Amino acid sequence: MIVKKFLCAPGPTAVPAEILNEMAKPLIHHRTPQFDAIIAENAQLLKQVFKTQNPVVTFTSSGTGAMEASITNFLSKGDKAIVVSAGKFGERFAEIGTAYGVEVIELKAEYGKDVKPAAVAEALKANPGVKAVYSEYSETSTAVAFDIKGIAEVVRKTDAIFVVDAITAAGCMELEMDAWGIDVAVAGSQKSFMIPPGLAFLAASEKARKMMETSNLPKYYFDLAGEIKSNEKNTTSWTPAVTIIIGLNMALKMMVSEGIDNVIKRHYIIAEAIRVGVQAIGLKLFADVPNVRPSDAVTAVRVPDGVEGKKIPDIMQNKYGVTIAGGQGSMAGKIFRLGSLGYMDKTDVIIQLQAMEFTLKDLGFQFESGKSVAAAQKFLLDNIKL
Repeated sequence: MIVKKFLCAPGPTAVPAEILNEMAKPLIHHRTPQFDAIIAENAQLLKQVFKTQNPVVTFTSSGTGAMEASITNFLSKGDKAIVVSAGKFGERFAEIGTAYGVEVIELKAEYGKDVKPAAVAEALKANPGVKAVYSEYSETSTAVAFDIKGIAEVVRKTDAIFVVDAITAAGCMELEMDAWGIDVAVAGSQKSFMIPPGLAFLAASEKARKMMETSNLPKYYFDLAGEIKSNEKNTTSWTPAVTIIIGLNMALKMMVSEGIDNVIKRHYIIAEAIRVGVQAIGLKLFADVPNVRPSDAVTAVRVPDGVEGKKIPDIMQNKYGVTIAGGQGSMAGKIFRLGSLGYMDKTDVIIQLQAMEFTLKDLGFQFESGKSVAAAQKFLLDNIKL
């Protein structure tokens, strides 16, 4: 029996056929006028996604490379940095900072919850001399979104810079870098940008770039000052992932053509339809709603009692052809995560929920068949023109 495959994870995400075809064309050299023009155009289009007038550089790396660059290019050994941490990727910021000798002040919250702006304000007051505040926006491991706008309002009143992991938020959720006062934002290619893993993006404000002048942490490949200078010449410091950068060019044009605000709206509608659907059959969200905002990149669902949670992603993928994500670390087997990120539309909602229902039935969970799909369809009919 043929099983059609659907990639519905929160990264890597599905790649449109147009982009795959573009990347399949004969390779061009990265030190040519043709490639220089692509680099120049991508730099301008990325500014529209981040909603910034500041430079946005592209590294050939995963998003973690940009996270590391956001520490090594702005801080010095012994500097104090506050890290908002309520998931695996907030913890990663803390781990990177510690690895480089930064004095990390971790503001932790239970998985499924967030850290409020008021707590950041208290931490800044209690720790004079803090150089930077780091926070995830959409915490992929828990499907919780943080109040980045509110935290930015707190941090911009100080001398500290505000650094945001927007890896699953950029191009998915509202992100107003300049208007909100975000100093550094990082993202990755395999999320809302609809292309394979391999590129990371970093945007830096004037306030942040000023701090680069005094940073003494080691850096070589991720030397942001050098990369900015290279970008000003429409080139890159090192050999880039040429094929993926060509794919990025088409992806950015697709996003801008749709309209960045419309892209954000589409992600919300798809994510909310999934949330409505899973709750319609008695499942519970992992995010502590309404006390926190759920992410529009991914929906984390608590595994119901009596169901072997680790089997859910395996059965959905191997039997029903839909690849989602399980829980990470301590959440393994306790939650499963349905993606709503990147090259997704209303059809993907129904496909995921149908495969989820089939899988839960296989694992003995009792509910009215088709109810999640029907609830999601009603939400979609009420909120978009099909």
